[in-house]
Amino acid sequence: MLLEVIGIHTYYDLSHILFDISLSVEPGEIVCLLGRNGAGKSTTMKSIIGLTPTRTGSIRFKGAECKGKKPYRLARMGIGYAPDDRRVFADLTVSENLEIVGQRALQNGPWNQDAVYDFFPALRKIHSRRAGFLSGGEQQMLTIGRALMTNPDLLLLDEPTEGLAPLVVRMIEEQIRELKHRGMTILLAEQNQKTALSLSDRAYIIDNGAIRYHGTIDDLTANDMVRQKYLCL
Repeated sequence: MLLEVIGIHTYYDLSHILFDISLSVEPGEIVCLLGRNGAGKSTTMKSIIGLTPTRTGSIRFKGAECKGKKPYRLARMGIGYAPDDRRVFADLTVSENLEIVGQRALQNGPWNQDAVYDFFPALRKIHSRRAGFLSGGEQQMLTIGRALMTNPDLLLLDEPTEGLAPLVVRMIEEQIRELKHRGMTILLAEQNQKTALSLSDRAYIIDNGAIRYHGTIDDLTANDMVRQKYLCL
C-alpha cells in the first residue's frame, strides 16, 4: 500500500471536521474522494499533506508515519500536492513559479521544467507571463506542473477541474489519464463526479466529515441508492 490513512480526526480550532477517516491508495491507482461541497474532501487532502494536522489516527506513506511532519518534508518523501485554490505566486512568471519548486526537486526524477512544458505545451508559450494574469485553466496547468516538479510518487489533486470551461476540463482529464498511463498514483478529490468516475479505479464517498461508502467505480455506478443519497445522482 502506497498510502494508508487510518482513523484520523481533524479539527479547525474547536470544530471537529473529520471523523475517523480511513482510506488507502495502491501504487498505480487513481482513487477518487467524492462528496458534496463542505463534506470534508479538501480537509482530508490537507490533513494528508500536513497543512491541517490531525489530532488522532495515523497516516502512512510507503510504510513511514507522516503524522506530525511538515508539508515540505512530506513533499521530499514523494507526495505532490495541487491545492484547490491553486496558490500560484501571482507576481512571478510561469517559469519562475516552476523554478522555485525545481530548486528542491528530486534530481533523479523525470520531471523538470522542460518535461512540464512538454506535458502542458500551453505553458511553454506563456512562460514569461506573470501567473496573476493567467486564466483559470492556465493557472491549473501551472499548479499541476508545479506539483510534478517535485517528482512525486503520489499526487494529490484537489478539485482540478473546478471553475474551468468544458474544453479545459476535457484537456485536464486527458492529462490525468496520461499521468496514470505513465505510472503515476493519484488521489483525486473532485466535485465533478462525471470526471472523477471516468478517471478512477476506486471511490470513497465522504459526507459530514466521515467516509460513508467505499468501492470500485463499477460497484458505485451500479448502486443507485448510494449515488442518490450522497451524490444526488
